[in-house]
Amino acid sequence: MSVPYCFLRSLAPSLFTFFALLLVCTGPSLAQSAPSASPAQEVQPAGMGTANTGEAHAAVLDSEHRPITAGGFVKTGPILYQDIAKKAGLTSWTHTMGTPAKDFIIETNGSGVGLIDYDNDGWLDIYLVNGSTYDALSGKTTPPHAALFHNNHDGTFTDVAAKAGVTNDRWGVGAAVADYDNDGWPDIFVSNFGKNRLYHNNHDGTFTDVAEKAGVTLGNWSTGSTWGDYDGDGRLDLFVPGYVHYDIANQPAYGCQFRGEKVMCGPRGLKGEPDHLFHNNGDGTFTDVSEKAGVSDKNNYYGLASAFVDVNNDGKVDLLVADDSTPNYLYINKGDGTFEDDSYASGYALNENGRETASMGIAIGDYRNNGLLDIYNTVFSDDYNPLYRNDGDANFTDISYQIGIAEPTIPFLAWGDAFLDFDNDGWKDIFIANGHVYPQVDHTNWGTTWKQRPLLFHNIDGKKFDLEPAVEGTGLAQLYVGRGMAVGDLFNDGKLDVVINSLDGHPALLRNVSPDHHHWIELKLIGGPKSPRDAIGSTVYLTANGMRQRGDVFSGGSFASTHDPRVHFGLGDSTKIDSVEVHWPSGAKEKFTIPKVDQIVTLTEGKGTKM
Repeated sequence: MSVPYCFLRSLAPSLFTFFALLLVCTGPSLAQSAPSASPAQEVQPAGMGTANTGEAHAAVLDSEHRPITAGGFVKTGPILYQDIAKKAGLTSWTHTMGTPAKDFIIETNGSGVGLIDYDNDGWLDIYLVNGSTYDALSGKTTPPHAALFHNNHDGTFTDVAAKAGVTNDRWGVGAAVADYDNDGWPDIFVSNFGKNRLYHNNHDGTFTDVAEKAGVTLGNWSTGSTWGDYDGDGRLDLFVPGYVHYDIANQPAYGCQFRGEKVMCGPRGLKGEPDHLFHNNGDGTFTDVSEKAGVSDKNNYYGLASAFVDVNNDGKVDLLVADDSTPNYLYINKGDGTFEDDSYASGYALNENGRETASMGIAIGDYRNNGLLDIYNTVFSDDYNPLYRNDGDANFTDISYQIGIAEPTIPFLAWGDAFLDFDNDGWKDIFIANGHVYPQVDHTNWGTTWKQRPLLFHNIDGKKFDLEPAVEGTGLAQLYVGRGMAVGDLFNDGKLDVVINSLDGHPALLRNVSPDHHHWIELKLIGGPKSPRDAIGSTVYLTANGMRQRGDVFSGGSFASTHDPRVHFGLGDSTKIDSVEVHWPSGAKEKFTIPKVDQIVTLTEGKGTKM
């Protein structure tokens, strides 16, 4: 039996939550009922985000009667981002995944972005994962290549993927960047549908795929992975979420129903793929410890993104997993090589209304500057993106409606996301890449579109977020079928730029052209002998301008992507940094003195003042 969502929303919150939880546990999703026909059609009727779990919302149109996802533009306003992908040389490359019709779910998920200084020249390069085609999988045609765009330091980039040996040539999904062998050079884990790759950096501009030797190939559908030293041995371990256990030769029949339209089927009704945690043995090999550690996903949820990060401030990295159409996971690190599943107890498994969401991406950051990491998940259209406020001790509250940022996101289907301080005022903002999974939406009156504009929420003193206007001709008014997204300072000018990997399209390079003149600092961390060399798992606290900010070094998150590993802080009008303290993965804590602002500084463990 299905209970109308509008009826539930009218109930008292506690009673609503009870009914919502009851439906999650015992019945079909609130907004859908599967047609009873062939087994293929018994799949719940909405692909990559079946469980928006809310009812269909009324279309939101702009003054020209365009859906707000591809409209709502203004003629004047702050010019914050410009898409310079063509000028930078990135549009020479195109993402390809399946066929334009998108008859099957495997064709719709898209791929990620990895920001990586692969040659250690101090400038971020861009790794773009590509998909594939059925003909390429069968050997009939040359497969699409991933791109590694080398930063030329002059605003342009050159694709060196073939020379570097990182073209992948498989059905690619994600990129997780980290120095897994502590040799001082970043490596790339590429998750695929099919066997994964682990590209080891050879220190000469080339990489070697060592996944087979390392034991991390798996072989079905891996998604947004993350690196982290979960057991404190100074070596980075690898977590790989699984999405759907999929068989190209026996794909689910096309013809499920979503809001009366015929669409591709899944993920609901399809078997989930388990998750895997690989322990780093320190000799170039890894051991699958998923079961022992308690993170194997025995529920077979549909994992899309993950991140190792310390959410309860005990110095040990915990594990977040964003699941599509099923509850999210939050695993708390117990410090003995195992994790405790606190997904429901923490409040992260479900949204405010007790509903699972179609989670795609994870943004992590301390938006209130109180030392606690908050989480922002992206979800399907007809649902809002939940902002989970960290109340301490790994307890989270979905405050999206309370803080006023829920409604604007409902028409959008969101993927990659990040907390970033785009205007360097000292408060972390939110950037979101959007794009639908059903091409059919352009022929409906649902109020959403295939290509969608990105969203940027401006943080106002940690108390609310204002949606920045989409000014005509600027990056915020461009339309993309957005998927993976990564944020970083690509031009070493102290302003955070955005790279979006667009499904079946050219990538976007949104350069930050915000007119602010605020000050900033960026910190590259180098771990000591008992920490990972690239300092993944570190937490930095910086005090300036009357605020104490927090920044964390992590690999993964967003959707299947990896951000700039350098920790960026906006300083507002302050020209002085009062203090910097680093909590290293080894457990050591140090203070550093940085006498000058507006620069990129390297901090090495053991070179500061012990706390």
